[in-house]
Amino acid sequence: MEKFQKVQGIAAPMPLVNIDTDMIIPKIFLKTIKRSGLGVNLFDEMRYDRQGNEIEDFVLNKPQYRDAEILVAGDNFGCGSSREHAPWAIADFGIKCVISTSFADIFYNNCFKNGILPIVFPQEVVDVLMKDAEKGSNARMTVDLEGQTVTTSDGESFSFEVDSFKKHCLLNGLDDIGLTMQNVDAIDAFEAKNAADRPWA
Repeated sequence: MEKFQKVQGIAAPMPLVNIDTDMIIPKIFLKTIKRSGLGVNLFDEMRYDRQGNEIEDFVLNKPQYRDAEILVAGDNFGCGSSREHAPWAIADFGIKCVISTSFADIFYNNCFKNGILPIVFPQEVVDVLMKDAEKGSNARMTVDLEGQTVTTSDGESFSFEVDSFKKHCLLNGLDDIGLTMQNVDAIDAFEAKNAADRPWA
């Protein structure tokens, strides 16, 4: 998993509330078990019409937001089913951070496991960040995980809270497999001892 330390990039405003995982990645695209390739279908039903053409006024189809790395969203982001394909699609599109007033618990935890930083702020802070994001590609927002701050294009800074263990994992690019591999020597030693003690197993 790629390390997350600091992102300075375009933030896309998406002030909709209750964006569920089926809106993020419709169930028709859940057949794959690969984490790559889903970005093109992120928010599929809002991005494309029935003929597969881009809907021009959808935020991520606008030229100034096509390379967005930060998403500022409405309340209760990631609700609905627990599909891990939702953070896969977000990450594959190139979004590294999602900011909202609240997240569904499973989606929130899945973000950390897939290299995405979900940040919770009070509504008044999200309102400021949403307005900053609406400035388009000329407004670059900075998300600093080490310092736990989000800074607007005008230099206004807000501090956020994050679990210390989840922060450690993101900073060091550790997903569940990466965490396990940190103990590979101990695992190998156990396997060798177990094979010697229980050769019939």
